[in-house]
Amino acid sequence: MSIKRFIYEVRGWISMGQKKEVMEHQEALAEEIRRVKIPRGRQVFGIVDRLLGGTRMRVKCLDGKLRVCRVPGRFKRMLWVREGDTVLVEPWELSGDERGDVLFKYSKSQLQYMRNKGILKETHTFEEF
Repeated sequence: MSIKRFIYEVRGWISMGQKKEVMEHQEALAEEIRRVKIPRGRQVFGIVDRLLGGTRMRVKCLDGKLRVCRVPGRFKRMLWVREGDTVLVEPWELSGDERGDVLFKYSKSQLQYMRNKGILKETHTFEEF
């Protein structure tokens, strides 16, 4: 459901100040931790270093490699990535040390949850390199 439709259904036509309140309420709901995806198999955590254009980006991965990653077509509309976002990367079968696919983007609350649970232990070294 789009934000405009949500606002119209909840309160009818509203002013910009009220729209801000509704958007803050939606963000608070989004902050709740749902299921957190954990790397399986060859998947690794990564931080987006630079956007290269289109759906490609340079990602610093937790295994110490710098990969050029892309957002697969099935995720293009759902996954909007910016520089500095933490993502889940799956290296390619061929040239896996240089390329990969971005499968998921983590929110701040999900990252905090994983740090508290001990899943992301090396984050301080992860963010430095």
